Amino acid sequence: MPMMRRARVSDHRTLVECAHRWEAPRPPAWGREPSFLLPRLFLQFFAGTSLVAEDSTGVKAFLVGFHSADNEEDACVHFVGVDPRLRGRGLARGLYTAFFERAAEAGRREVRAVARPGNAGAIAFHRALGFSVVDGDHEVGGVPVHRDYDGPGQDRVCFRKRLVT
Repeated sequence: MPMMRRARVSDHRTLVECAHRWEAPRPPAWGREPSFLLPRLFLQFFAGTSLVAEDSTGVKAFLVGFHSADNEEDACVHFVGVDPRLRGRGLARGLYTAFFERAAEAGRREVRAVARPGNAGAIAFHRALGFSVVDGDHEVGGVPVHRDYDGPGQDRVCFRKRLVT
């Protein structure tokens, strides 16, 4: 099983390359490619709250997350990537669990995340981790959605999870 560590700014290029290799081709409606979702600034300012799972052959999974600067009780998972050959083995769950623990230790009481409405796997995964879906202004396939959340046409399902502190 890969070892988990805190992310570093120097991981940026590798994480973007991994995201490109691991992501399935995106429909145009899904918006930006992974490199636009992972600018270097996330690791310049949030490496301490982001995690990397790696073994002797390289990065196997990562989570980019941060603690809110505007709300002392919130933390947010921004981006998660897992090598497709290792999905279903608990890597993402392990990263989220470590993020939850570190956020709780820092006094955070809630973690937020988002997913695309058509990404049934991500929606099911977040629900399985104990996230609840935040009411939206629209519904897609029976799931509440926030229209234009990430810009015109970029609807998102929003999640929140209360942490036990």
